Amino acid sequence: MMEKLSQTLHTVLPSWLPRMSFAPQGQAPRGDVLVCIFQRGGMDGLNALVPMGDADYYRARPTLAIKEAKSSDDTAAIELDGFFGLHPALAALKPVWDAGQLAPIHAVGSPDPTHSHFDAMDMMERGTPGAKSLGTGWLGRHLMTLNTGNTSPLRAVGMGDMLQAALRGPVPATALKSIADFHLRGKPGEVEKIQHSLSALYALPGTPQSLTNTAHQIEDIFSLLSKLNVDNYTPVNGAQYPDGDYGMGLMQVAQLIKAEVGLEVACVDIGGWDTHANEAPQLAVLLKEFGDGLAALWADLGDRVKSVTVVTMSEFGRRAAENGSGGTDHGHANAMFLMGGGVAGRKVHGDWPGLASEKLVEPGDLALTTDYRDVLGEILQKRAGNTALDQVFPGYTATLRGVVKAR
Repeated sequence: MMEKLSQTLHTVLPSWLPRMSFAPQGQAPRGDVLVCIFQRGGMDGLNALVPMGDADYYRARPTLAIKEAKSSDDTAAIELDGFFGLHPALAALKPVWDAGQLAPIHAVGSPDPTHSHFDAMDMMERGTPGAKSLGTGWLGRHLMTLNTGNTSPLRAVGMGDMLQAALRGPVPATALKSIADFHLRGKPGEVEKIQHSLSALYALPGTPQSLTNTAHQIEDIFSLLSKLNVDNYTPVNGAQYPDGDYGMGLMQVAQLIKAEVGLEVACVDIGGWDTHANEAPQLAVLLKEFGDGLAALWADLGDRVKSVTVVTMSEFGRRAAENGSGGTDHGHANAMFLMGGGVAGRKVHGDWPGLASEKLVEPGDLALTTDYRDVLGEILQKRAGNTALDQVFPGYTATLRGVVKAR
């Protein structure tokens, strides 16, 4: 009977309609909205967050290195603190830095040494480097261990066709390709059909409570998203999101935050970072899209950014030395960016290990000095109010490094 009813549910509802669940009841106060951006493909952190003060950087990359900020042209790095600079394509982030709401971290990442995209992403999203025994993701465990009393079906959202692995867990999240889907693409008559289908579920003999709950939840999300004017949404403060899924995803996250529909966690992906050949023009395009999106979100949120923390990550960085194809190969440590009202901004965090040959790790990678779980753990504890870090990152004790301020 259960299998038959499940088949019925999938038959009467649109294929794009995701499965949803309410978060359990709880008592913890709400913290920041956490926006997690995954740069899939292995971003070149050495050219995104340029170590201008390390002469070995320029020796390792005679053609790919970004010029020092003192060079007076638009291909030079944008100075941050005298040692580090931003890639010129990240110019949109300089005002965020100047406002004290951008906190980059260098030589950070997963301690697992794999150079496999699949394995590195998988373990990073699980939050268990070197192990695949847990089927849940770090964000899924965060949601499980922090009951905020939030019963919204939009407590956790993954923008895109598929739910990000980091969100896997006993509190299901919503995979949301487009808010416009829930407006049924401007066809009001379709709403009546969906409501009729949902009502039919209740009338089926022997309908289990789980399917009845699902039907109620779908009705709730229709009600929530029907309040959003997707066709006439206009970002404020001059924010201009880049075209494409990444920019659209960030804009929809901003809409959900402003609509106060109970969003606590959102995931957005941006791919294409595997720059083995002809890196310079590719990276410039990618970084501009990446930085412009972050800057648009920051501007669009306005004062709401005080209660939002954005964290970016990539599965690994690139090799210190450029290769013979004008690109860089898979490396190890990388750069992360934190943005929001609660970050310890106007500072590049992390312990710089240097790029001298004897400082590199095999086969020529930037050494890791900060575990990415330290960064995520500090965000969860100080900004989201979750002290159960031993359950979010089992077997690991996070070291708080001062990258964010306590709420």
